[in-house]
Amino acid sequence: MSGGPLSLRSWRDPILVAISLVALWQVLHQIAGDSAVTAPAPTLAHLWEMIGQARFLPHLRETGLAFLQALVIACGGGVLIGVALGGHKLTGEVAEPILVALYSVPKITLYPVILLLFGLGMPAKVAFGALHGIIPVVLFTMNAVRNVNRTYLRAGRAMRLTPVQTGWHILIPATLPEIFSGLRIGFSLTLLGTMLGELFASQRGLGFLLMTAIDLHDVKTILAIAVLISAFAIIANAALLAIDRRLHRGASPEASEKS
Repeated sequence: MSGGPLSLRSWRDPILVAISLVALWQVLHQIAGDSAVTAPAPTLAHLWEMIGQARFLPHLRETGLAFLQALVIACGGGVLIGVALGGHKLTGEVAEPILVALYSVPKITLYPVILLLFGLGMPAKVAFGALHGIIPVVLFTMNAVRNVNRTYLRAGRAMRLTPVQTGWHILIPATLPEIFSGLRIGFSLTLLGTMLGELFASQRGLGFLLMTAIDLHDVKTILAIAVLISAFAIIANAALLAIDRRLHRGASPEASEKS
């Protein structure tokens, strides 16, 4: 019964943020004029017109494909590495400060290396997106595995569960909420990395269109693409946050009693 209000609260905040941003956008337009910031209504109309153009779809498909590939690598690879590091105490303790240090390095400084390794095009965008998202997933997964209540594992051994049964009935339910939090953060950072990859070296995609519009000072197109990307990010993050909260609520007996 608490799922309805929880879901409503999860969507309410992003909607309020979106409304506030649109209102601020209109105020900025009134102050700066069309040469700097086009109004919301004409920009949305231009976005709708762009989406209907046949030449726009290949760029959208390029960005979507690059993002999905990077997300699969970041999430799948991050979970596998995190489980391996979390399952071996010494390795995890050695790797954690290294991963934290790498996470703090501005990834844009590594982009020339990415270009040298993968060249221009899809592989560089995928690699750069995955590079942004994989480390948070590794860290969250590693800590989730390390923090599993050892009583659960001893109970599994006492019940003579096989490794597969232990993983399915004990490890996955115990670690899933924390791992999903890492996946949610990895999702956002992978999207950011993919878009940055397209901005700096790409011949197709939304980032390429955005840089072309910047070069031509096409304010309406710049804002239209920004609105499209922002809307996708807000909707996706709201959905992921709702799932994240539900998983944590289900994993916490105290939270379940309060709800």
